[in-house]
Amino acid sequence: MSETESGLPFEPVYGPQTLSGWDPDTQLGQPGEFPYTRGVYPTMYTGRPWTMRQYAGFGTATESNARYHQLIEHGTTGLSVAFDLPTQMGYDSDAPLAGGEVGKVGVAIDSIDDMRTLFDKIPLGEVSTSMTINAPAALLLLLYELVAEEQGVDAGMLTGTIQNDVLKEYIARGTYIYPPAESLRLVTDIFRYCGEHLPRWNTISISGYHMAEAGATPAQEIAFTLSNGIEYVRAAVAAGQDVDTFAPRLAFFFVSRTTLLEEVAKFRAARRIWARVMSEEFGATNPKSLMLRFHTQTAGVQLTAQQPEVNLVRVAVQGLAAVLGGTQSLHTNAFDEAIALPSEKAARLALRTQQVLAYETDVAKTVDPFAGSYAVEALTDQVEGAARDLMARVDELGGAVQAIEHGFQKNEIEKSAYAIATEIDAGERVVVGVNKYRSEAEEPFELLRSDPTLEAQQTERLTVLRSERDNEAVERHLAALRECASRPGGHDSNVLHPMKEALRARATVGEVCDTLREVWGVYSPPDAF
Repeated sequence: MSETESGLPFEPVYGPQTLSGWDPDTQLGQPGEFPYTRGVYPTMYTGRPWTMRQYAGFGTATESNARYHQLIEHGTTGLSVAFDLPTQMGYDSDAPLAGGEVGKVGVAIDSIDDMRTLFDKIPLGEVSTSMTINAPAALLLLLYELVAEEQGVDAGMLTGTIQNDVLKEYIARGTYIYPPAESLRLVTDIFRYCGEHLPRWNTISISGYHMAEAGATPAQEIAFTLSNGIEYVRAAVAAGQDVDTFAPRLAFFFVSRTTLLEEVAKFRAARRIWARVMSEEFGATNPKSLMLRFHTQTAGVQLTAQQPEVNLVRVAVQGLAAVLGGTQSLHTNAFDEAIALPSEKAARLALRTQQVLAYETDVAKTVDPFAGSYAVEALTDQVEGAARDLMARVDELGGAVQAIEHGFQKNEIEKSAYAIATEIDAGERVVVGVNKYRSEAEEPFELLRSDPTLEAQQTERLTVLRSERDNEAVERHLAALRECASRPGGHDSNVLHPMKEALRARATVGEVCDTLREVWGVYSPPDAF
């Protein structure tokens, strides 16, 4: 047991039994027990803090590698990779559609050569790595595994997460490649592959973050995220996989806004819904299958270009909400991200924000500090009810994929985004420095700018790669991938096996994705017709 600043006892867990005057019939349940409203682990941060996982990636693999080393030196306990737009869309840096986007919003990864450079001198058996990648998630995971093999690290020791959540791309973000059915085939192939070869890897991070950034309310964020999660579980079960085999490696990804109390309630409600869905609909019995483990990122959409230093305050409040809500890992945004890629100083301050929360406040000394709060308990129930109503509407349409085809989730989020914008324009929703408390004289500060020669550098690297490699071997492995993708999915038709051999032979990300485009086609949203 720890003590307060006044020398008073600080209980690791509070409940009705620890306070006099409470109604003895009020039962909040215990942390680490079904339905996990109070947290997925009994001790939460009283044992150790959350994983401080800072998101970074820009320009070349060499530049990003240098930033990772800086973050590790400053105390980051988990890496999180941002990829550039061509990589996210499965295009090489020299593809015509990649023009002007290479290295702009993340690191450019074209082949195993780039992945090797990205993690140079970083021991992959000791760090946990998250990769924000969706449609080409399988490729980036396999490249990571191949680099680990070169380091002599057994695949069974690798820990981390791939986002791999393509359904939310159709709803809110747009970096999809293949149609939904084929995308789900790829997701379930990843589940099966990791179950056999990377047992400690989180196979998917089912994301509400991007929906929230597009304008979703907290209730919409968890409703549509959990509906997508249900769709993935249904697809895997339909492919013959046992729910208690793959479900323990599912993870989630949520935003944390400045509305602290509702955010805490949102996280608690999401855990409760997921536990009951997994138990009641899918019959999961492994406690780990019932636990909603999640990563949180502070709200990029709430950062402002005006008076950017005020973003430090916003991020601190948002980070606090995530911690009070029981997140397993956290990324805190840099204060200058509304203007440019984070500078080294801004990235360091973002990490220091988490360290202050973990080591200078008392929020990590007890589990679920807001449990029993009249406001938070009522909000938890209300958010859960609103989310369940939306999930029921998704089910009425036939599930997440059919609802996407109807444009339901996208339409609901767009209505919410419009309402928020209208309130800000009318001054009904205050944004400090934007529509109230404005400052006419902004102090300039140094911005991190991308290298304008980067695209040419990556193109030259690809030219050299294609001249040095065994092109006949590459074509042979791509043909094997094409043949496998043409067959129905199943245990004997896992596309990750031929994909891995193609990447080992130095096939590029674009070449592998183009091979699958030939077989599976590309997705066109209904409103594009």
